[in-house]
Amino acid sequence: MREHRSISIADQIFEQLEHDILSGKYARGETLSELRLSNELGVSRTPVREAIRRLEQENILEESGRGMIVVGITHEDMMDMYEIRMEVESLAARRAAERITDVELKEMRNILDLQQFYLGKGGADSSNQIRNLDSQFHDLLYRCSGSKVYYNVLHSLHKKITKFRMASVSKQSRAKASIAEHEAIYEALAAHDGDRAYAAAVQHMNNARDSMAGMEL
Repeated sequence: MREHRSISIADQIFEQLEHDILSGKYARGETLSELRLSNELGVSRTPVREAIRRLEQENILEESGRGMIVVGITHEDMMDMYEIRMEVESLAARRAAERITDVELKEMRNILDLQQFYLGKGGADSSNQIRNLDSQFHDLLYRCSGSKVYYNVLHSLHKKITKFRMASVSKQSRAKASIAEHEAIYEALAAHDGDRAYAAAVQHMNNARDSMAGMEL
């Protein structure tokens, strides 16, 4: 029982630190120590040590001899990830068109309706809600592909560009266009048209990548 609890805490610390790094709370080049993170998170150093090891394996942190240095995700990394997503996510969308159920379509419709609602409200909080719903939309799309491999690859890539997505959806024009692109993907899925779903996903990834091409954070 104690072992299970230790693993659970380590997982939670990993998720928290990963989010904090990818969202920009800890700046690229910043030094993080076990002691500092243990104090900030209010936990022992053991789960922090495990989380740091996993973040190092993910190439988000690296050992410098003076402590762990935040590597994060560079602009070049982000562009490479979009190139990969354009290839893989479009295939996932094609597979999802063949497998998606009425229940899953209803769930996706609810996500899109909420995005439209928050788009109409505007403001910083609405931008955060739209970004969270964007994650839900893509997560559902990956699940509907029916492939754990597709899901794991795409979910990881989508999560790693959190900081860039935050900046992108804060622009009303891009948020509006992104939601329209989601609608096009949804319509193709609802029609169970794999080729159209593939093309809509390619267009969405291409437009998202282009909107971030000149972005430096």
